[in-house]
Amino acid sequence: MRRAALIQVTLTAMLIAASAFAWMPAASGAVLPEAGKGQRLAAAWCVECHAIDGHGMHAGRTKAPSFRAIANMPSTTALSLKVFLRSSHPSMPNFIIESSDTDEIVQYILSLKRN
Repeated sequence: MRRAALIQVTLTAMLIAASAFAWMPAASGAVLPEAGKGQRLAAAWCVECHAIDGHGMHAGRTKAPSFRAIANMPSTTALSLKVFLRSSHPSMPNFIIESSDTDEIVQYILSLKRN
């Protein structure tokens, strides 16, 4: 199987799994059914390394910044997040994210910004 096809199959499986888990009771950072699509996508793809819920808890053992920390960086804008998510980075998995999914994740991250 070509790499691009394998990545697409993997991402689809992760999204299906995340959708199933979204309906389970909440537990330490779990996604509630009423959570937005961006939060559900983040729970499926990003939680291994990032704290996605704004509370500083994540499953990973990395030094990846939390989504709240990213949202509160002075350089963070919708455009900067979109560019970042569309670029490959050595320390991150090389996800191929659809534009609409990117927009949802960006909206979710920006919703964590403290004013």
